Amino acid sequence: MSSDSDLTARARIRDAAIALFTERGVAAATIRDIAQAAGVSSGLLRHHFGSKEGLRDACDEWAFSQIAQMQIRFSENQAVGALMPEALAFQHYLVRSLMDGSARGSAMFTMAVEHGERWVAGTDLQTSDRRAFAAVLGAMKLGMFVMRDQLTAVLGEDVGEPSGYLRMIRASVEVFSQPLLTPEQADRTLKELDQLGETLNGEKGPWQMPSMPTD
Repeated sequence: MSSDSDLTARARIRDAAIALFTERGVAAATIRDIAQAAGVSSGLLRHHFGSKEGLRDACDEWAFSQIAQMQIRFSENQAVGALMPEALAFQHYLVRSLMDGSARGSAMFTMAVEHGERWVAGTDLQTSDRRAFAAVLGAMKLGMFVMRDQLTAVLGEDVGEPSGYLRMIRASVEVFSQPLLTPEQADRTLKELDQLGETLNGEKGPWQMPSMPTD
């Protein structure tokens, strides 16, 4: 994000809201607190955004667009260092927004999946179900941020801070850069899944996920 002196009042309000929504959650961040953090009046905030819901929509749209642009820039020049500070802040915000259980959060994940589908379509990646591929990939990547506390505990450093974040992302790059299954294992598993699907489709009545053992 730009320095405060470079921003318009609208942008300062938006950035203050992103910071407070990330820190406290949307429900706990008040219009008064956001206006105070942005150095403006509550009236000016309402003038620009109408309500906290309108402000939240603007923040969601801005954060998502910035992440999408960063992903494009990274794919073009691999400039990790230049993107990290902003990317970290926006990713924290988006995860908080996605996980609050709201319709907006669900809509944002849908947008992310659709963006992922378009990206997959422009690559040589092989998939029989592009939407499922993009959705699962997105959920896996978001999972690292959703489990921030757990990762921080096992790694011994906060993955929300630069050093821990770099360690986490480095590990994810290593995971994604090498196959975890041999071609033979993958082919066998996919065939078994196809056979299971045929079996389930032939059964009468609704199928239920097997319950986990309790002892």
